[in-house]
Amino acid sequence: MASGLFALLDDISALVKVSAASLDDVPAQVAKTTGKVSGIVIDDTAVTPKYVVGLDPSRELSIIYQIAKKSLFNKLLILTPAALVLGYFAPWAITPILMLGGAYLCYEGYEKVHSMFSKHPEAHAETEQLETITPEELEKQRVAGAVRTDIILSAEIMAIAYSQVTDQPIVNQIIVMLAVAVFITVAVYGFVGLIVKADDIGLHLAEGDNSAATKSFGRGLVKFMPKFLSILSYVGTAAMLWVGFEIVAHGIPFLHHLLEQLKASLAGVPALAWLAGVLACAIGGIGLGFLVDQVVRLVKKMLPAKKESAAQ
Repeated sequence: MASGLFALLDDISALVKVSAASLDDVPAQVAKTTGKVSGIVIDDTAVTPKYVVGLDPSRELSIIYQIAKKSLFNKLLILTPAALVLGYFAPWAITPILMLGGAYLCYEGYEKVHSMFSKHPEAHAETEQLETITPEELEKQRVAGAVRTDIILSAEIMAIAYSQVTDQPIVNQIIVMLAVAVFITVAVYGFVGLIVKADDIGLHLAEGDNSAATKSFGRGLVKFMPKFLSILSYVGTAAMLWVGFEIVAHGIPFLHHLLEQLKASLAGVPALAWLAGVLACAIGGIGLGFLVDQVVRLVKKMLPAKKESAAQ
């Protein structure tokens, strides 16, 4: 009886040691996974500020907090469990779901590009409609739009995070994915908050008893930030097209092979290879966004007809 008890304790001790050794790898796994998703993190950071530009400056941090809170909720309580469940029961479903999300990003990016260059009366009608809503309604619309975009980028982040830990014990998978979710959310929205409040920081530096150099730097920061935010808005739109098409291309072997061939042909100049891949994906994203837009328009035209026929 005693020998059996000691054997059981030995087994438990061995299991604890193995688990501890496995958990020791978690920080390295988190660092590795974060590195893999760095491109999408940059895109997420570039996309988000455009949802805050033009709103009441006193509400900027509150809006970012709302988006960050919903982003973290989605990562922790929806996307991580979904990735683990799908990865276990239906791993084949992850890629098609991500491709649908990528197509949506391309559609949204195309809509932004189209609105920049289009002189169509519908665009003016939309502008007039936006001018009639209250600031509170506009804020809700911006937050909702940011959360929709974020959940797609977050889904890609969590899917990549899961792909890096598929060979790990389930406990490690959960810990790594939760750690990545928290770290990336804090990093992205902390940096976004810094970006949108940089002009206020500059104004603070330009006033008071600061030195002449500090005041000059503050004034320069105040003048620079509106231009920077405008540029970042364009970068965010381009990032949506780039990432969206890249997600779709990864699920289509033919397109993925073409992108890899393009990058391989310029492998001697890494920066040029990266830029060529980004431009190819952005152009492809506009094309895919256009196709999705046509499908959406067709469906919208068909729905009223179906409603009328049903009413008759």
